[in-house]
Amino acid sequence: MAVGNQFSTVGKVLYAQILMAVAVVAGFLMIGGWDYAMSPLMGSGVALLPNLYFAYKVYLARNQPAQGIVNAFYAGEAGKLILTAALFTIVLQIPSVDFIRLLIGYVAVLSVFWFALYYWRD
Repeated sequence: MAVGNQFSTVGKVLYAQILMAVAVVAGFLMIGGWDYAMSPLMGSGVALLPNLYFAYKVYLARNQPAQGIVNAFYAGEAGKLILTAALFTIVLQIPSVDFIRLLIGYVAVLSVFWFALYYWRD
């Protein structure tokens, strides 16, 4: 079973998302400095933090019966959506945030999901 795996697919996806966030922020940092890289950094955080929350909720349910795991998925996904909305609301209140760069960081981190299904089929 995949739960016993030391570095499961979920761990690989989270690790790849962190690497993607670092790559995007580093690219913007080289182009325009810290002021230019802050929006993609916040966008990456808005995508990454709810995913970490979801993974943690599911991880806590790993030894429960099937219904407990399903409930953890639902609770984790609901929390992930609420956390994403809250983080976007907070970040967009900052006057210096550039919306396009914020979305670039957000979409770059989320795009890891799209490719993970293809590359890490077990």
